[in-house]
Amino acid sequence: MTTNPLLADWDTSFQLPPFAQIEPAHFEEAFDVAMAQARRDIDLIAAQDDEATFENTVVAMERSGEALTRVARTFFNLTGAHTSEALQKTERAVAPKLAKHGSDTLLNASLSDRIAALWDKRDTLGLNDEEARVLERYHKMFQRAGASLDAAGKARMAEISQRLATLGTDFSQHVLKDESDFQLVLETEEDRAGLPDFLLTAAAEAARERGLDGKHVITLSRSSIEPFLQFSTNRALREEAFRAWTSRGETGGETDNRAIIQETLALRAEKSRLLGFKTFAEFKLDDTMAKTPDNVRDLLTTVWEPAVAQAREEEARLAEMARSGGENHPIEAWDWRHYSEKVRKAEHDLDETELKPYLQLENIIKAAFDTAGRLFGVSFRELEGMPVYHPDVRVFEALDRSGTHIGLFLGDYFARPSKRSGAWMSAFRSQHKLDGNVSPIIVNVMNFSRGAPGEATLLTFDDARTLFHEFGHGLHGLLSDVTYPMISGTSVARDFVELPSQLYEHWLSQPEILSEFAVHYKTGAQMPTDLLDKLLAAANFNQGFSTVEYTASALIDLELHLLEDPGSLDVADFEKKALSRIGMPEAITMRHRIPHFQHVFSGDGYSAGYYSYMWSEVMDADAFEAFEEARDIFDPRTAKNLLTHIYSAGGRQDPEEAYVAFRGRAPKINALLKKRGFAA
Repeated sequence: MTTNPLLADWDTSFQLPPFAQIEPAHFEEAFDVAMAQARRDIDLIAAQDDEATFENTVVAMERSGEALTRVARTFFNLTGAHTSEALQKTERAVAPKLAKHGSDTLLNASLSDRIAALWDKRDTLGLNDEEARVLERYHKMFQRAGASLDAAGKARMAEISQRLATLGTDFSQHVLKDESDFQLVLETEEDRAGLPDFLLTAAAEAARERGLDGKHVITLSRSSIEPFLQFSTNRALREEAFRAWTSRGETGGETDNRAIIQETLALRAEKSRLLGFKTFAEFKLDDTMAKTPDNVRDLLTTVWEPAVAQAREEEARLAEMARSGGENHPIEAWDWRHYSEKVRKAEHDLDETELKPYLQLENIIKAAFDTAGRLFGVSFRELEGMPVYHPDVRVFEALDRSGTHIGLFLGDYFARPSKRSGAWMSAFRSQHKLDGNVSPIIVNVMNFSRGAPGEATLLTFDDARTLFHEFGHGLHGLLSDVTYPMISGTSVARDFVELPSQLYEHWLSQPEILSEFAVHYKTGAQMPTDLLDKLLAAANFNQGFSTVEYTASALIDLELHLLEDPGSLDVADFEKKALSRIGMPEAITMRHRIPHFQHVFSGDGYSAGYYSYMWSEVMDADAFEAFEEARDIFDPRTAKNLLTHIYSAGGRQDPEEAYVAFRGRAPKINALLKKRGFAA
């Protein structure tokens, strides 16, 4: 009988998953065995005769289910970054099983009674600050799962959790299929009109990967379609590509997500009512920094009004630019990026084709690493021959100032059909010190368009910013220094988790970084001073558009989850009317339209929480001002405080208290408005 590699001891370097030995067929068995083992662990904790203690209940739970955690992290990293029909089939089968396993744990009366007993006498247990925080998180987790409900309520909560898991999986797989099925093949010179060499190179590589050697293909990867919308002078093809991009999940066929959205919202609303909340938004926000829907709306509308005003001014300039070229049509959504690029060239003498030769992927990776070294004393060395799940994946060892191992960082940078769109950070293993020092294995996944074989991969400035953003998340995981897995790394409030990532973006825009790492990919020459100055001067160009497309998505997410009875919601009609109410400019679409809003419907992560990026941005803008006030963007004292209270602290402290510990006061929104160009 063949041993399942997922269930055997891993003797690979740094205990990376033995990817070469793992086959899709291994996962379902591994999940079944690991869940059964985890269930035995939990049942033994719950059935103890001894009075509940922190050690025999909370610490025991922290140690339970190790095999399940290992299998699940390997599996879900693969289903996001390198999936297949076999993995997707397993995902559909496993999702409700995992939801049931979670419900069986959190709705276990004996177990929840032990947690409740500890919570009731928490002040007499002699816990340190970290232990007290872990107990608080366990108590909150059980209560929010329905531990206090009667038997009928618990049974219904379990049913809801399982169904939501299935719906989230289907939603995600539908979007991926719509993305991977679409390809815009550019056959003629007219099709390719206006496209710069860097985009043609990337489109040729995308075609080669799809077996269309010698042709050019535009995909729905953001790094492919956005520059196409910027540069293509073929308006009909811009419209075709844009409509495909924005209609994912709304095609009317088997991948249509609208019925999934209706059912998801109804189940979330029912779950919230069972737990005593009027709406899902109120339930979800109760365990965040924001606390209430009103606080979220106040933040978003504070930014929305000046953003819309600026966007309308931007639209007028775009229309004027179109007229100057003899085109008198109104500005449509598929026109915005195209004419915006022309206006940027006219107003700032700056265009993407000038910038890209200086933004080589390899150098931006080095820039992100160098910034971490100058701030936190971390260095990275690439390791060859490591087990990886795809040949594109690169492995780096992270070391501290003394050269001691901190963890592994995996970089997976290129778009492919087996990868979902977007960019994200995840972990194959999280840091903790429960049984010795367990080091983290962190991965960043991107979707950049690959350069031609043997040629450098060139990024847009937005791509480079995305790399810095995700690496900020990566550092949050790598630099974690806590005892308990429950609060490790990015296990913090949803509207706090974007602070380390968004703050890290600031360093990319600093002359100290750009002057060293923004060098021409062929000549090695530094970015000319005048080009660097133009880049920085144009930092807030098109900010009205960017803010509107994001904030509209955040507001619609909030409104969807404030519905008390979603019923038979007409998704398209709701979206149209909600956008009309807030005064959405017709020439701009939401950054994520509802039918493909994966942050919100592929799982519970950002549901009623897409505002979190802006909530965190208030903090990140204010936090970077601490370095500016020190007149040194690498000020050692400020960096040490940042490491101590933010990047290494995980969730061991209330996020508001953590921010105040770093900054000395609460954040001020003025810094955000100034950063986005809406205030002097």
